[in-house]
Amino acid sequence: MSRIALHNISRQFDDTLAVHEVSLEIASGEFFSILGPSGCGKTTLLRIVAGFERPTSGTISIDSRDVTQVPTQHRGIGMVFQNYALFPHMSVFENIAFGLETKKMEKMAIRRRVEDILDSVHLLEKIDVPVPLLSGGEQQRVAVARALVVEPAVLLMDEPLSNLDVALRLKTREEIRLLQKKTGITTVYVTHDQSEAMSLSDRIAVMRSGRIEQVGTPAQMYEAPASSFVAEFLGGANVLPARVSRSEQKIIAGKLVLSAPATFLDGFGDEDATLVVKPEAIVLSPSVDDGDVTAVIVHKEYLGFTTNFLAQVGDVTLRIASMSSERTKHLRSGDAAGIRFDWSRCTLLPHA
Repeated sequence: MSRIALHNISRQFDDTLAVHEVSLEIASGEFFSILGPSGCGKTTLLRIVAGFERPTSGTISIDSRDVTQVPTQHRGIGMVFQNYALFPHMSVFENIAFGLETKKMEKMAIRRRVEDILDSVHLLEKIDVPVPLLSGGEQQRVAVARALVVEPAVLLMDEPLSNLDVALRLKTREEIRLLQKKTGITTVYVTHDQSEAMSLSDRIAVMRSGRIEQVGTPAQMYEAPASSFVAEFLGGANVLPARVSRSEQKIIAGKLVLSAPATFLDGFGDEDATLVVKPEAIVLSPSVDDGDVTAVIVHKEYLGFTTNFLAQVGDVTLRIASMSSERTKHLRSGDAAGIRFDWSRCTLLPHA
């Protein structure tokens, strides 16, 4: 297990600053995800850690060893690519054994090591199967096995599940997390999928425009977002430009006027702010008398255990997530409903 430290990493491509002064510390044995939208610099940052890209400035160390100028093959890195990068003309065994053969290991030792790693990813019975005959999920597990078989100090994964269908993606990410826990290998995982990062990670770094917006555990990031971008990107929150009236103990967002607890307004006076409301922080009732505010249902999306609604209050549209129940199942587009806010699930941020 190895600790990774990035200090003021930047990467310039012509006129584009892809990564800007990123500093991170990743603990030994940690599953650390870098999350962000397309083009935010997350893959560039991973490639810098791997040694495929050199930073314009800054340093990278693994276990206190400066590897900024060290070639990829000497960093102790295992890499799983988005397209898996398997050799299509080889069998499963030949793909996984390739890295060991370059180390001039004895043939029987290679065979034992490959069998052991295939057993850990539940593919031992496929050892002699040509790679093109495997399913997408099986190919993904072969790619992980090939990276792990050389016993790297660090495992890097670049959107490894993006080519799988939804059901297989869910199953495979569970297998990846179990395997990482079993091996204890320090893992850096790049994804644009919020649920993937939340379910897999010990900690997450959210990137935007080449910078780190926030770092924390999934719970910290979701419950206490540091910016409106993190709140909206990670949790799908309602992000509302608002005006705080401390004297009246109210928050005004367009035509939505809310009475807020005094403690919620601590640190704010009469000033502009950003109100962050998680979809599940809004309690929806078919009776307008049960709500603090009356809303009109614009759209309903039944998802089984939960039901999502879009509701309109004046000029403000709110996303609402409710448990499916008798209480809400008869609500339809155009219906009036009462809404209340669970202030413990809301955040008030300074105006950006």
